Amino acid sequence: SDSPGGFEINLDHRKLKTPQAKLFTVPSEALAIAVATEWDSQKDTIKFYTMHLTTLCNTALDNPTQRNKTQLIRAAVKFLETDTVCYRVEEPPALAELQKNEWDPVVAWAEQRYNVTIGSSTSILGPNIPASTKETFVSHLASYNMWALQGIEFVITQLKSLILSMSLIDRHITVEKAVLLSRLEEEYQIRRWGNVEWAHDYDLCELRARTAAGTLFVHLCSESSTVKHKLLQD
Repeated sequence: SDSPGGFEINLDHRKLKTPQAKLFTVPSEALAIAVATEWDSQKDTIKFYTMHLTTLCNTALDNPTQRNKTQLIRAAVKFLETDTVCYRVEEPPALAELQKNEWDPVVAWAEQRYNVTIGSSTSILGPNIPASTKETFVSHLASYNMWALQGIEFVITQLKSLILSMSLIDRHITVEKAVLLSRLEEEYQIRRWGNVEWAHDYDLCELRARTAAGTLFVHLCSESSTVKHKLLQD
């Protein structure tokens, strides 16, 4: 339901609350519908670990780490220093080739899209990311609201990469592609040695689910009402 602070979720006529007992209100109707859908799909027991949008809303409302916008942005940009797609191997040559073919285009896209220099390195220290690149990402992220930033950080944490996350959020690559690129080395090993365990498939599905939820969360928290309206109609 619509309330002054946003949209509330009612479960069996009870208002949903956050872990810190705040009223659960979200900024957009589309997000409210998505959260309600998560709750509707829960059966006899409530499995919070499958409710990524609800968890993200709780984080945005309660802000358990008590960080402000600047701190959230700095934490996100810090991932550039250890960005998955910037760390390259020299051996084995087949993996080095795979990384070059798969990761270079995404890095090149990001450099062009944000007008920055990123680069990559085979050194254990990783590439030397210019201060100006970090500042550019800081100001780009500043255009997002606090809710969207919580979602962006969540996606970055899943993919271990600011570059893959921004490529995904800017709709340059799909969730499947982003997850595959973030796990390139594992996927290479599996192709080489065979898929030995079911755990890999489970991890992959989990990672896709979390990444998709985080991306959807960012889009639902940061877009204009006309776009939200269109999403509801599709």
